[in-house]
Amino acid sequence: MIRSAPAYSPPADTGLDIRYFDADLLVVDKPSGLLSVPGRGSGMDDNLAKRVQARYPGALTVHRLDMDTSGLLVMARNAEVHRALGRLFELRQVDKEYIAVVAGLVADSDRSIALPLIADWPNRPRQMVDFVQGKPALTHLEVLSYDAASDTTRVRLMPETGRSHQLRVHLQSICHPILGDDLYAPPEILAQAPRLLLHAALLAFRHPVSGEWLAVHSDPPF
Repeated sequence: MIRSAPAYSPPADTGLDIRYFDADLLVVDKPSGLLSVPGRGSGMDDNLAKRVQARYPGALTVHRLDMDTSGLLVMARNAEVHRALGRLFELRQVDKEYIAVVAGLVADSDRSIALPLIADWPNRPRQMVDFVQGKPALTHLEVLSYDAASDTTRVRLMPETGRSHQLRVHLQSICHPILGDDLYAPPEILAQAPRLLLHAALLAFRHPVSGEWLAVHSDPPF
């Protein structure tokens, strides 16, 4: 069953949580519930990019996080660095780690999930596994801890590809949906958390100007 999306109600703008900043780029910690870029339709114009650009005019979006996902997002401060960062993402030269809490006790402490994904067009914005037309998608999973009392597992996720909703669909596909996921979790799992328990906790890459290895961390708020 496809749930209707609630009205967009972004968190109050209490200032930016900047985790790294220099003349070329910045890394900001996005709160859950805030769009990365403007959404479609009226009332969807409040977003992280707009908030950043109000303080740093000319800042350019390099990648996105789902509205309900919190965590680290890098923005370029000029067109040259924007192109360079985009190339790093395209070549998969950016290390990304996410923390999530999923339903059930994941049996394997380390595993990889390789399931091709495609848009579920009649049910957008949902994505789905499709072995015929889907694009390759690979996620590495590491168990961090178990909570037997709540029948949940805290995991670290390291995606090699960046497909839309990749982590959410991959975890749902192995019968461990993320708590609070309003698109892919059944009602009882959705109800276990007040938000999607998915957080972008690490971005690491070679600085496109200085050449130094840059690693930015953010602890999950759950």
